[in-house]
Amino acid sequence: MKFSLEQKDNATRARAASLTTDHGVIQTPIFMPVGTVASVKGVHQRELKQDINPDVILGNTYHLYLRPGVDILEKAGGLHKFMGWDRNLLTDSGGYQVYSLSENRKIKEEGVTFKSHIDGSTHFFSPENAIDVQRTIGADIIMAFDECTPYPCDHTYAEKSMLMTHRWLNRCIDHFNNTPEKYGYAQSLFPIVQGSTYTDLRKQSAEYVASVGAEGNAIGGLSVGEPAEEMYEMTEIVCGILPEDKPRYLMGVGTPINILENIALGVDMFDCVMPTRNARNGMLFTAHGTINIKNKKWEADFSVIDEMGITFVDTHYTKAYLRHLFAANEFLGKQIASIHNLGFYLWLVRTARERILAGDFLAWKTKMVQQMDKRL
Repeated sequence: MKFSLEQKDNATRARAASLTTDHGVIQTPIFMPVGTVASVKGVHQRELKQDINPDVILGNTYHLYLRPGVDILEKAGGLHKFMGWDRNLLTDSGGYQVYSLSENRKIKEEGVTFKSHIDGSTHFFSPENAIDVQRTIGADIIMAFDECTPYPCDHTYAEKSMLMTHRWLNRCIDHFNNTPEKYGYAQSLFPIVQGSTYTDLRKQSAEYVASVGAEGNAIGGLSVGEPAEEMYEMTEIVCGILPEDKPRYLMGVGTPINILENIALGVDMFDCVMPTRNARNGMLFTAHGTINIKNKKWEADFSVIDEMGITFVDTHYTKAYLRHLFAANEFLGKQIASIHNLGFYLWLVRTARERILAGDFLAWKTKMVQQMDKRL
């Protein structure tokens, strides 16, 4: 993997860069649509490429491990071929599911025993087999196995968890270095900074992660319920420590405003289920604020979804038509809303990149944050 830093903003820590893998170039800042089970929910790969056009999407190790399973993925030749996606893929390690399955898992030094949400069967993830599973899935960028701590949690637990995550990282690196890629292209391993919302722990974890010299680095354990200002504080601390010549990935974040604020702090890569999840519930993101398309006020509004013309589906789809589809419980409504929201997120990060390169990112970001922080 090659990372090229192209421009740094003078007024913030925002950066424009390019990250190149064997499946192509990722221009940053970038938002990565989440394809949990080898599908960005409700969106065909054709629409992904033509209307949204992301350089990279995500797969979820835990879900793909359970279904369709590593045997099927290996027979298919990896996730790229299985889902018909010839661009970049990134997988998480399953560590977030350790957090989200708190009622159905046990964490020990060796790894995590958990029960499937599908059929209740018992499974085990260790740092080593998390790497093995991701080798078989075949994503271009894979994550080290970690524990994502809940919010809030006490300092003692956060420190204990962080230190175990560091030990797991060492095991991941050793196993990664001793296992080959399966499909004839390179994979890159990113470690994950943890430490909850404790300044001393975040500094310690960022320093440790920086010391291993990985090709890129991730920041985990945020956007789990903490106030936005605490997220920004932790991100600023970590980005001040992680090396400038490596990409920085903030996992699971977030709202359009969260993304712009964290770009300003030095983050390059983002993912979140919010654009598609909210779309399925009728919430649309626009440059002027959020729209609940189910509201009666849109019943006879025949304008396009975003008054700025920032729309990523055919312009003859009006607010009134989209509201009708939701009222009729027609799945096309959810699909149109999902394509729009994903397209808006990609427009947002790409415009941020343009503004960084042009040298006026801060003024544009300030204006956009004010505009988007409204309910229409």
